[in-house]
Parts: sequence; structure tokens; C-alpha cells
Amino acid sequence: MACLLVLSGCNQASDDAGRPENAREFPRAFRPVSPLGATSVSNERARDDRREAQTVMDLADIRPGMTVADIGAGEGYYTVRLSERVGPSGRVLAQDVDASALERLGNRIERERLGNVAIKRGVIADPGLPKDSFDRIFLVHMYHEVAEPFAFLWRLRPSLRKGGRVIVVDADRPTDQHGIDPQLLFCEFNQLGFRLVGFERKPELAGYYAEFEAVGDRPEPSEIEPCRQPGDQEEEAAA
Repeated sequence: MACLLVLSGCNQASDDAGRPENAREFPRAFRPVSPLGATSVSNERARDDRREAQTVMDLADIRPGMTVADIGAGEGYYTVRLSERVGPSGRVLAQDVDASALERLGNRIERERLGNVAIKRGVIADPGLPKDSFDRIFLVHMYHEVAEPFAFLWRLRPSLRKGGRVIVVDADRPTDQHGIDPQLLFCEFNQLGFRLVGFERKPELAGYYAEFEAVGDRPEPSEIEPCRQPGDQEEEAAA
């Protein structure tokens, strides 16, 4: 019996190996994760030519005076366009876990004199957003890179204002190929008490647009159930 108890403890420690401490009270996601994507602005003209940001901001109903967050901002494709849309009376917080990308974005903000933009570095499993602050939070082509989605969304949720929305733009591909199946996305958000209120597939986005609102109370970490896809149980048993 003592051996079994020790083994159980070892298995628990093994399950959490490599996970950040601030995520270990949350379930592990049963999905692979894409490596961090490129942060370069080299394709901005192509994205503008197909009206990507314009389409997303229209769908999200971004208006002057709003306060928005651009998570995984990189070098600021959405940040600078959100800055223009919300205007001088609005605010944009650009966040990323990549310090070098944020440094380049900071230089861009100064160069383009974007006085309504602030930058902040996040950490894995915690976007570090202030409570009750945002009308819209954007996760554009980055959610598939979030290794701890349940901890991440749990800590993100309180930063929404009443009526606030989370906007996800991503590609319908496996999560290790820089995309995420929409049904898996819906499941993970649902576990944190988010309801899907809008979904569009648009060629302008090279993928899809999903919009969520928070409903009810935020669940306790122990109440969250990991989302499984076909084949997960077989892979887990084989491991």
C-alpha cells in the first residue's frame, strides 16, 4: 500500500512535469501546441489588401472610445489599426510573451506616435490583464500557441467589462499546424463559462472569426474538464 501511495504521488508529479507552477491547479489540455509564430510585419500589406483587420474590426463592432486588448500582439499589425479605430478617446493594450517583439513594437508606437497604446509583457498561463477593463480582447492567430488554455482563459475572463467580448481569429487546422478546430475552440471556451455569440468563415481572414461572451460565474479550476478529440483516449492509453 505504501508503495502504491508513493507511486501515485510520483505519477502526479510526472503529469505536471514541465508545466508552469501557475497552471498546475488546472487540467492539462489534451492537444499539441504550435511553436510561437513569426512576429514580423512583412506581410502587413498583403493582409491589408484582403481587408483582414478591417473585416475583423467591423465584425467586432469596434468603435471610438473603446478599450481593447491585443494579446499576442507581435509587432503590432492589429495594435496600430485598433489604435486608429478607437481614436484618441479609446485605449489599446498590446501584450505579448516575446520581449524582443514588444521592444520592436514599443519602437513602432513611438515612431508612429500612438499615444493611446500601452504595452505589457505577459507570461505563460496568465495574460496579466487588469480587472473590468476591456470591451474587446483580441486573440488573433495565436490561441493555438497557448499551452495552458484553461489557466489562460480563467485569468483572462475577469478583465472583461460588462458586455465585453473575446475575439478569436484562427485557421481550421490541427493545433500543431498553427490552427485549431473550431469545435475544440468552442469546447475550451465553454469550460470557462464563455458562450459563442458569433462565428464567420471569411476568405479575408485566411480562417475564421469567433466571438465569445462570459456568462454565469467563473468556474473553479477543479470544475474544469479537459476537452477531448477523437483519438485522445487511444493516444493516452498508448502513452
